[in-house]
Amino acid sequence: MENNRPLIGITMGDPVGIGPEVILLALGNPSIHEICRPLVIGDMGVLLFAKQCTGSRLHLNPVNKPDNGGYRFGSIDVLNISNLDAEHLMFGLPTPNTGHAMVSYITTAIEMAVQKQIAAMVTCPINKSVLKMAGYPYNGHTELLAKQTQSDNIAMMLAGSRLRVVLVTIHEPLKRVAGLLSVEKITNTISIAHHGLINRFGIRDPLIAVAGLNPHAGEKGLFGKEEDQIIIPAIERSRQTGARIVGPFPPDTLFYYASKGAYDAVICMYHDQGLIPFKLIHFHDGVNTTLGLPIIRTSVDHGTAYDIAGTGKADPGSLIAAIKMAAQHARHMMKSIYTE
Repeated sequence: MENNRPLIGITMGDPVGIGPEVILLALGNPSIHEICRPLVIGDMGVLLFAKQCTGSRLHLNPVNKPDNGGYRFGSIDVLNISNLDAEHLMFGLPTPNTGHAMVSYITTAIEMAVQKQIAAMVTCPINKSVLKMAGYPYNGHTELLAKQTQSDNIAMMLAGSRLRVVLVTIHEPLKRVAGLLSVEKITNTISIAHHGLINRFGIRDPLIAVAGLNPHAGEKGLFGKEEDQIIIPAIERSRQTGARIVGPFPPDTLFYYASKGAYDAVICMYHDQGLIPFKLIHFHDGVNTTLGLPIIRTSVDHGTAYDIAGTGKADPGSLIAAIKMAAQHARHMMKSIYTE
């Protein structure tokens, strides 16, 4: 910490997506430097090319280690990890080389976070198919983070000012979801969410709602038995720890009340159950954060947007929100350490 400004590592994401552009646009916001010291982990050549797309006047300052950064508004400190031929890259057209570079930014940031060289990491968007193209057996950031940090119990949270959702299953085909649910899996997700709300968000006694899997939360078995056989037992087990858990509620009404502030978070059974209502409200300012890791990680809540990459039209709102959340969590975690 320097003057209460935590050092935040920002990974560039897919070099041919909108990541380089949203970094330049986000770090053109002076409020970012007021709350943290941002260090971009990526490719200097690609960022210079992105400057032309965005019309940014920010100076790019190469550094070889975090301590060498200036961390002042008007300049972006860059830890150069790859040396891609930026002039011959095509926005929206990834290659195995860009895929390898994309992963190298993430693994570098993870290592730095584990070694306490940075207080938190913020990730720009990657493309899951490019991970496969480059030979990596992961479905996304979350799975890669879990593997690299040897974390068995993690959960994906999407967070905004009006709604927070936590997913029991993540990137799974819908037809597999019911078979993947278990009392233990749901209980673990509730526990991770409960501790994350306390330790990362500073909510002393959070109230967590649980969504049902089926229409009308099963209607007492009429539309499905998962609520009675799996979800309710998980809720009852979680309550035995002292956590405040309510549900399961019909998904079609739950998110209305959650968005009005009735609950601190909603546990969702599958990906789109949580992300559809979340993105309806927080399309431009939502943040993805991984709970249960030994490090702080937040991310933009959008994809690589290949269709507008290179045009300078990308919206930096989600990245700005992700950086601010990472800084907030880093300060809260540091405060918790000092007060223990």
